[in-house]
Amino acid sequence: MLSNSSKYALKAVIYLALHTDVNNKMLAKDISERINVPKAYMAKLLQGLAKRKIISSAKGPKGGFYSNPSNKNVTLLEVVEVIDGEKKLESCFLGLDDCNEHKPCPIHSLISPSRSKMIALLESTTIYDLSKDLELNKVFLPV
Repeated sequence: MLSNSSKYALKAVIYLALHTDVNNKMLAKDISERINVPKAYMAKLLQGLAKRKIISSAKGPKGGFYSNPSNKNVTLLEVVEVIDGEKKLESCFLGLDDCNEHKPCPIHSLISPSRSKMIALLESTTIYDLSKDLELNKVFLPV
């Protein structure tokens, strides 16, 4: 249900929350190497995320991308919506344009409850929540 772009963006945002701040910025190429995402693709994603204030950036010799306290309060849903748009998570699992509650596809009733639960979890979980779990070694992010 999440595009590869959203997955890459989530990895990058979580990585930045753990390893950067206003005094410690990272270049797109360094982030891409650490989270194993193609460099040009990562740069484009990071620029879009910075433009929408999901992450922060600074230009110049000491510039780069970073996460500040405000960025860490962003929800996972906000990240996904910036990358995929608001409708992606609600789109038909089979890719049918006309699928909805009134005219469901064969899989609609199976997927709809799980989709609703996933959207609620994405909406209630912040980048800070995940970075704390990583710091406490409750979860892992290979880097």
